Amino acid sequence: MLLLVMAVACSVHAWAMNAADTLRVLAIGNSFSEDAVEQYLYELAAAAGKPVVIGNMYIGGAPLSLHWENAQGDKDAYSYRKIDANGKKHTREQVSIRTALRDEPWDYVSLQQASPLSGRFDSYAQPIHALHRYIDSVSEGTVKYSWHQTWAYAPSSTHEGFAAYGKNQQTMYRAIMEASRKAQALIPFDLLIPSGTAIQNARMTFLGDDLTRDGYHLDLHIGRFIAACTWFEALFGQQAPVDRYRPEQVTQQEADVAGEAAHAAILQPFAVSAIAASTTSHSNARHR
Repeated sequence: MLLLVMAVACSVHAWAMNAADTLRVLAIGNSFSEDAVEQYLYELAAAAGKPVVIGNMYIGGAPLSLHWENAQGDKDAYSYRKIDANGKKHTREQVSIRTALRDEPWDYVSLQQASPLSGRFDSYAQPIHALHRYIDSVSEGTVKYSWHQTWAYAPSSTHEGFAAYGKNQQTMYRAIMEASRKAQALIPFDLLIPSGTAIQNARMTFLGDDLTRDGYHLDLHIGRFIAACTWFEALFGQQAPVDRYRPEQVTQQEADVAGEAAHAAILQPFAVSAIAASTTSHSNARHR
């Protein structure tokens, strides 16, 4: 009986330690947060021995203003996707932001702007302040905040929002950088996740200047993997373990670019950096 009690006590202690060590991250976003956190981030964390729970409040194309409208009205408007600590994905439809905030003791809540508005700072201020007040009230001030800096479109993108940037990738990228830099002063963001710069860094390598599947959503494999590497390093403070995990459709050379592009973006989040893995010219870029 004593051995049984001791075994149960040790098991409970181990569970409690694991629960305490688990990082919990909730993104309030859209398809760009889906691209960034729903694939590969959990696998990278598992490869590094980092327990994590990942949530994504999804509405396709949702801007900050819609998130605030939904929060204000406590609307059951989201597809709530959660990857639990065991890597199992659960999806619940018609969920409110309040319900998701209270589902887990989240460490970080991530906000982002819809991609067509990502370079327009005038679209940020009012909804960010309002969402910050709302999230603080629901979570009783226990969460930290991260800003997800998103990426510019592919040069050939036909997205109607591209016209606001002269259908020019560099113009859009610079606008996103300016807006995301200014966003840091709006509320006390604890973390910046520079996916936009990581993608742009990788575009300067043999991977080429697209990295999307339709002109704006990320390529299902290397594009999403770059974003996941960026989130991993921002959250855990160490480079993504691309030598221990990469999607099977991504070569080791591509994975090395992903890790280096993410690392360079963490070090310099608002400007493109040349990275060591860019050993092949753009003329040899992969066509996807």
